[in-house]
Amino acid sequence: MGLDYIISLPGLLLAIVVHEFSHGLAAYVLGDGTAKNSGRLTLNHLKHIDIIGFIFLLIFKFGWAKPVPINPINFKSRKRDTIIVSLAGPISNFILAIMISLLLSTGNINNYIIIQMMIIALWYNLMLGVFNMLPFPPLDGSKILASLLPVKYEYKFYKYERYLYVILIIFIATNLVDEILRPLIELMLNLLINIILR
Repeated sequence: MGLDYIISLPGLLLAIVVHEFSHGLAAYVLGDGTAKNSGRLTLNHLKHIDIIGFIFLLIFKFGWAKPVPINPINFKSRKRDTIIVSLAGPISNFILAIMISLLLSTGNINNYIIIQMMIIALWYNLMLGVFNMLPFPPLDGSKILASLLPVKYEYKFYKYERYLYVILIIFIATNLVDEILRPLIELMLNLLINIILR
């Protein structure tokens, strides 16, 4: 494994773990203990890695983790709470990205390797946050979209979601996702870099 991959791993694992843990924690707070009962309410990265999604993250720089199991039946308001739980992952990545930026802005970190690792972690958190808002299964954006639809259309959405999953894979493999999301990610990254350099 090359040095670039080794330097990338801590930031990648951090982004994945925080994202999935946040889904589980939000669900638990809203009354669904499925994630906790299945051992997913944890910061152990081995519990959250989806092999295919992880490989895609390393190679294509876009990918996903193993979805945290959620049972919407346990929510007081199924649609509302599903949206909250779905948003918890991306929002946690954005918060973590801001925290990393603020930490770098202190100027107290002088080790070049650590700085590089933190910048990569910053990028991965922005990428996962933005990428997961796309309305394609198994991404969080698909659950948000489905929950916003009337029930009869929500049912149809889930019925045909496997085809949307294939479309997502094609988008990633052909770099269409990169072309769509990179400008937004770079804009957010530049805003945070301005915080660091201020």
